[in-house]
Amino acid sequence: MNGRPDAPPIIAIAKIKNAMRICALDEHARTLGLHKGQTLSDARALVPSLECFDLDMAGDGNLLAGIAGWCDRYTPLVAIDGSDGLFLDISGCTHLFGGENALVEDIVTRLRAQGFSVRAAIADTPGAAWAMARYGTETIVPAEKTRDMIGPLPLAALRLEAQTVTDLNRMGLKTIDCVADVARAPLATRFGSDVLRRLDQALGREDEVISPLTPVPELSAERRFADPIALQDDIEHTIRQLASHLKTSFEQRGVGARRLEMRLFRVDGQVQSLAVRASTPLRDADRILSLFKERISALHDGLDAGFGFDLVRLNILECDAYDSRQIDLIDGVGPEDETHALIDRLGARLGTDRVRQFARADTHIPERSFGTVPASLARPGKQDEAGFDLGLTSSQTLPLIRPVFFLNHPEPVEAIAGVPEGPPIRFRWRKALYEVTRSEGPERIACEWWRDGRNALSRDYFRVEDQVGYRFWLFRHGLYERETATPQWYMHGLFP
Repeated sequence: MNGRPDAPPIIAIAKIKNAMRICALDEHARTLGLHKGQTLSDARALVPSLECFDLDMAGDGNLLAGIAGWCDRYTPLVAIDGSDGLFLDISGCTHLFGGENALVEDIVTRLRAQGFSVRAAIADTPGAAWAMARYGTETIVPAEKTRDMIGPLPLAALRLEAQTVTDLNRMGLKTIDCVADVARAPLATRFGSDVLRRLDQALGREDEVISPLTPVPELSAERRFADPIALQDDIEHTIRQLASHLKTSFEQRGVGARRLEMRLFRVDGQVQSLAVRASTPLRDADRILSLFKERISALHDGLDAGFGFDLVRLNILECDAYDSRQIDLIDGVGPEDETHALIDRLGARLGTDRVRQFARADTHIPERSFGTVPASLARPGKQDEAGFDLGLTSSQTLPLIRPVFFLNHPEPVEAIAGVPEGPPIRFRWRKALYEVTRSEGPERIACEWWRDGRNALSRDYFRVEDQVGYRFWLFRHGLYERETATPQWYMHGLFP
């Protein structure tokens, strides 16, 4: 962090080894002779006017995550390194910014303008870049000069444990060149294999993979502005242009967009993200724009443009095979387009989890055979984690063998049957007595032993009708004398 020239130096402190020590400090404090690890009492003795604050690890983590999100403007592969660093995989990205030097200069200039103290370096390996950024003086490390440039750096530049560095220094090994030239087997035996692993990673002998914060989108399009934009009309116009630009890529791949994200980069470093989901694969720019318009309208305070956005990016996070259906020659839309458009609009405004549809599950237990899933997730032939079919429910008319109204939980009834395994002739439910005039059944449904256990009871379902004409669906729980001596009766649903 940068200090304020007209104010006392600032430090962040935490309790380390039973003493309050400096964990972070600004440039002003550093120029006065303070350093990390120094005790607070010693620091106050040198600088009585010192301002100190307790170290906020959670706040620092959120700030670093925010900076990582801002760095997405340079590359989608951004990973957090510890509590105060970032790794950016810029492979294939440097030409977009005028080369490596221009890219580094742009990152450093922008972050310093936001009030941060920044050190950056570019190398072929994460280890070499880390070492040069923290302990070196160069910005660019050519691949052929990696060993020569990081060799004179101290061993701490290899990301080793502090105790390991201390032990190596006691043996007279103080630089990377020192450990690179000694025999590997004795070095690993005495100080552990981590020394060789970090050395090989820095020199490119062993691959090191960084874990980006967010997955790389399947497709992406962006537009940069020399003069930042702030009006919603300009943002919507940009979204439509980006969506139109991606249409060719959709057609070449034979897919359409199912989940999309718009990222707006403000000039002050803030990043806003808006995500939408479509109920069917989309290619049309107007449909994509309408989703984001609904999403923006649902925001409580709208978009906070600040001093404007200098970069707008449209990411396609998820694609699906595009079905080129026959369209109406007069209206120019397919038979299901209006339904999907309504689902998308409601989902963008209210949230995709709130717009739901009925779905079936592959089970014969009635209360488990249906449920609701987000309508935007509908996908023929697919199932969700709970086993529900994500395909749209069929409109085919089926015989009414199940009641229209199901109880949330089967309710106990008192029933009298003519024979132990026969239908009820009279039952009492919710304190009302019903006389059965007609019945149909039983429909026997066995338990699902893999869920309920092998001792779970079977069910015999009956459709019955009383003297007034009311029709009920109830079942006897347990097979008489085979599973239980006293079967219980339950009401499960009502027919119209």
